[in-house]
This record gives sequence, structure tokens and C-alpha cells, in this order.
Amino acid sequence: MTYLILKYIHIVGATVLLGTGAGIAFFMVMAHMTRSAPVIAGVARIVVIADFIFTTSAVVVQPITGVALTWLAGLSLTEGWVALSIALYLFTGAFWLPVVWMQMRMRDIAQAAAAANEPLPQSYHRFFWWWFAFGFPAFAAVMTIIWLMIAKPQIF
Repeated sequence: MTYLILKYIHIVGATVLLGTGAGIAFFMVMAHMTRSAPVIAGVARIVVIADFIFTTSAVVVQPITGVALTWLAGLSLTEGWVALSIALYLFTGAFWLPVVWMQMRMRDIAQAAAAANEPLPQSYHRFFWWWFAFGFPAFAAVMTIIWLMIAKPQIF
């Protein structure tokens, strides 16, 4: 029973990571396309909150439940697909942490532009394109981790 509860929590965590990532990306891109500093500021404010509540919670839960599941299943953390999942999880984090910081900067820049009734400065656009670019490898890694959890392929 413990295994199934942990597996359920782990799957929900993976779903939250994937879903929140996709949702945040969608809303940030849609807000960006308006080119409206007040719209971007409002959406970015909500996105940062969502990232801290949902994504951070899942980021904390995933390794705890993953290690516990591995132990209960009698697997080693060096098992091929498990080790690759861990490496991809760390890879994702290396992109996610800067993305969170960029989202906060874009929010602050958009809020300042909206308050001054000015267009978005070039610094906002630079952050947006870096944020956009960082999303692809992180999203691909999460998708791969989910595939590894399902397929459990023999690796090395």
C-alpha cells in the first residue's frame, strides 16, 4: 500500500511539473504577444506565484518519492533508467532556476514600464528570449523523464 501511495504522489508530482511548465509557458507567451506592459506585469506576477506554489512543491516531492519508490522496488539509484532520470532531473533544475529568476525580472521590468506608462524596454525582450530558449531543454527533459518512468528501458 505504501508503494502505491508513493507512486500516486510521484505521478501527480510529475503531472504538476509538466502541466505547470506548459501552462506557465503558454500564459507568458500569450501575454508577451500583447506587447502590453500592464498585461505582462499581471500575468508574470501570477506565473511567479504559481511557479513557487506548484512547481516548487513538485520539485521537492519528486526526489523524495522517487528515492523511496526505488528503495521499495529494490532498485539501485545507479540502475540505468533511474540514473538517467536523476541526471535529467538535475539538468532540468539547471534550466528551471534561472527561468524563475528571469520570470521575476520580466515581472519587475513590466511593472516598472506599466507604472511609468512606457513601452517595454529592450532588457525585457532579452530576458523573454532567454526565458523562451531555456524552456525547450527543460521541457524536453521532463518529457523524457516521464517516458523513462513508464518504459523503464534497459540502459547500460
